[in-house]
Amino acid sequence: MARSLLCKAVGVLQLSRTPAPLTGTRFYSQTEPEPLTVRQQSNGIRRIILNNPKKRNALSLSMLESLRENILTEATSDDLRVIILSAKGPVFSSGHDLKELTSAQGREYHTKVFHTCSEVMTLIQDIPVPVIAMVNGVATAAGCQLVASCDIAVVTEKSTFATPGVNVGLFCSTPAVAIGRAVPRKVAMEMLFTGTPISAHDALLHGLVSKVVPEERLEEETLAIAQRVCEASRPVVALGKATFQRQMAQGRDAAYATASKVMVDNLALRDGQEGIRAFIEKRKPVWSNKAEKAHD
Repeated sequence: MARSLLCKAVGVLQLSRTPAPLTGTRFYSQTEPEPLTVRQQSNGIRRIILNNPKKRNALSLSMLESLRENILTEATSDDLRVIILSAKGPVFSSGHDLKELTSAQGREYHTKVFHTCSEVMTLIQDIPVPVIAMVNGVATAAGCQLVASCDIAVVTEKSTFATPGVNVGLFCSTPAVAIGRAVPRKVAMEMLFTGTPISAHDALLHGLVSKVVPEERLEEETLAIAQRVCEASRPVVALGKATFQRQMAQGRDAAYATASKVMVDNLALRDGQEGIRAFIEKRKPVWSNKAEKAHD
């Protein structure tokens, strides 16, 4: 679904003569005077900031649509190398806006909310660049799902993670898709059945996040990872990310068959051969960052 969405968006962007601005782009809902999200980009690093702290950065339909647009805009551009997703305020995201989930909104609206949310979560994993969650606070329900969907998550020591939907009568079934693929089954089930928050260090222990750092070092540590990604070849990273996601859904033998073929394909890339030559010649590689072949 997300791959189809990405392909359609790329087609639209290629037809446009006027590219969308890369820095300082903001998305407004019709009901919110403040921008729901802020997008900035510099030196290959795109920053997407959830910007509705008064509502605990709830993933309302408008917020999800803005986030989707932030991710899709020029997603295949060579200038985009990595995305950092963060939030303003003490809550990274509290999950869905429960006011949108009452009977008054109706089944059709509810379906649209969860369909859009699923699109965003899968899009994060399907786009050709890594997505890093930079978390400094609380991430619950779909907010926790958002963290689990990212490729890398750097969080502060005070951050906590929970799926408390069961306590308000709405089991976190869609967050469970991402969380259940990130942490051991029994850990996921305890989170889902009790809604009890886990600490940043427990999240690290169980594999929900990548790194726990002091609050004053969050920006530095996250940017260091992003800058390291920018030093690699874009098509090699894109090929590796897509292959990792695909083989993880396969059985062992099928996964090895998939990965072995992709290794051969990687070697055929111009940047694949440049990296090997640079290693042999004891020099730094000079990447083309183009998905061009060195041989068939």
